[in-house]
Amino acid sequence: MLPPQNPDEIIKARGTVSRPKGRFERFEAHREHDGWDIPEEARRVETEVAIERPRSVITRNTSPDVPFDRSLNPYRGCEHGCIYCFARPFHSYLGLSPGLDFETKLTARPDAAALLEREIARPAYRVAPLGIGTATDPYQPIEAKYRIMPGILKVLSDWNHPLSLATRGSLVLRDRDILVEMAARRLVTVGISLTTLDQAMARSLEPRAPSPATRLKMIEGLATVGIPVRVMVSPVIPVLTEPEVEAILKAAREAGARNASMIPLRLPHEVAPLFRDWLDRVAPGRAAHVMTRVQAMRGGRDNDPRFGSRMKGEGVEAQLLQQRFRLARKRLGYDESSPALDCSRFGPPARTGDQLALF
Repeated sequence: MLPPQNPDEIIKARGTVSRPKGRFERFEAHREHDGWDIPEEARRVETEVAIERPRSVITRNTSPDVPFDRSLNPYRGCEHGCIYCFARPFHSYLGLSPGLDFETKLTARPDAAALLEREIARPAYRVAPLGIGTATDPYQPIEAKYRIMPGILKVLSDWNHPLSLATRGSLVLRDRDILVEMAARRLVTVGISLTTLDQAMARSLEPRAPSPATRLKMIEGLATVGIPVRVMVSPVIPVLTEPEVEAILKAAREAGARNASMIPLRLPHEVAPLFRDWLDRVAPGRAAHVMTRVQAMRGGRDNDPRFGSRMKGEGVEAQLLQQRFRLARKRLGYDESSPALDCSRFGPPARTGDQLALF
């Protein structure tokens, strides 16, 4: 059971209202009345940003479930506050709560572009597509202030380094010019997450993310200038958003998306109790039905972390969902796969004073 909301805090537009301890913490704090009836002024929970200056920014992975072996995340935590976010448990490694802390205690890496260039300039570096937005959103609201992404994109463009970008933040349109240049060299694909077309549902599920209508405009704004766009219908939540799968694919295709992908709801570690608490608050009459359907795709559990099934689910429920998705994608004319990114151009940019190649 999650701890109750702190009555001295005003919480607006957040995915959760509590701060459950992370799975590595030995102790848990509980509020106790001190016997004094002294009124205290309630304070609004604001977003706090700490600065991190790491020694490297490229993270490697060997997962067979994802199509990239390296990624970069400019931020830790995400102000969008999506209640289902699989990255919430990462905050436990910082000694922070995967609950409200994940949405309000963020970390920015302003030196990310310089560190990225240093890493890809090493003689031993071997190029392959870099994933950005694989954990937390690079275009979440604080990017408007910190502007880390333009520097990262410039480095990647200068070095002709391919990029797979995923976001639901409308700030991606700010960087459209450089993305167009990269797309012309087959260096970038952009995935836009679209979970639901229901504005009220989106506001509750993803309280500080752009509305569904805005995300369709993002797809259109990128696609019309030649940037390959993939709609990510993720996560698909049984009962709540699952009936919309075909409608989401249709709307995204009309907006210009060329590819589509889908992942059923995942609830790793601390995400499961947070999501259950959200269901009890937002959809109490459907909570049991939702979780029964989730468990039907996850071997009777809230989550199945096994490679090979964690991104697809298993059983009849998952098979039917995958079949519906494939048939709708084919009927609507989506491409079967994302366009291949070009790794052959990779190399250091020309510097002032460099001798030009003859051929």
